[in-house]
Amino acid sequence: MKIHIEISDEQHKGLKILKKKENRTIQFLAKRAIENFLKAKKIFTLVLLLLIIPSQSFAYTDQELCSAIYKSEGGENAQYLYGIRSVKYDTPEEARQICLNTIRNQRRRHEAHVCNLSYLECLAKRYCPIGADNDPKGLNKNWLKNVRYFLKEAQ
Repeated sequence: MKIHIEISDEQHKGLKILKKKENRTIQFLAKRAIENFLKAKKIFTLVLLLLIIPSQSFAYTDQELCSAIYKSEGGENAQYLYGIRSVKYDTPEEARQICLNTIRNQRRRHEAHVCNLSYLECLAKRYCPIGADNDPKGLNKNWLKNVRYFLKEAQ
């Protein structure tokens, strides 16, 4: 099924740019595009916009992200399960729940503020900050890349 929508050259250029940008830019520009379309009294449904501009923020569940974090932190061989050092836990299930709580709480914080970062980038700054005192070898810089790898592997 094909849907034909007439848009201006300027709007077409904007959509081409949106497709090429990273997720954080896409989300920011998508909001702008919606505002501009509404101001111009153009009627676009949210469903159509989501088809044109895919968002990585809906590409995985909290459980999948938690599993990716577990693997990126070393899995069952890790000294600190899920990379959790700041909270005491007694079982792997408790560690997983702490990780899930962090994921959910950071998602709420991310939705409530504007930082022009993707959710994963924002989570990385909180979960595994680069230059942290407990990271003398500088390995935190690999955290985001590793988590994305394991998320992609799970798909």
